[in-house]
Amino acid sequence: ADNTIKLWDTESGSEIRTLYGHRDCIEDIAFSPDGQTLASGSYDYTIKLWDVASGSEIRTLTGHSDVLDCVAFSPDGSTLASGSSDNTVKLWDVASGSEIQTFSKPMDLVFSVAFSPDGRTLAAGSRDGRIYLWKVTRSVQI
Repeated sequence: ADNTIKLWDTESGSEIRTLYGHRDCIEDIAFSPDGQTLASGSYDYTIKLWDVASGSEIRTLTGHSDVLDCVAFSPDGSTLASGSSDNTVKLWDVASGSEIQTFSKPMDLVFSVAFSPDGRTLAAGSRDGRIYLWKVTRSVQI
């Protein structure tokens, strides 16, 4: 693997552009609801936000201490959730890149994250076989 993301035109089958920036394998990607931003999580412990139209890197989000396993945008696109092998889920402000909140143990490795359609509940699937739910407005597990 070359640690890149390739964007393709599905009608013609031709490559549109390649996104360079991660230093290790890319584990997950997610488009923002408006399709203008792409988030990528990597084995290099970072999340990168990309401008889809230009292919340029908007910013790098750092804060996890292990592999980034999953990323998901909130329905309004203002918040990004990330799950990591460091046993945490983090919420990020997409506009500023700042970390909003961290949800931590007793989870094991986090392999999936998803927002409810109204954006008020966050779900995380863990290697321990459980699904964890949180109210996004509070860091209280429900």
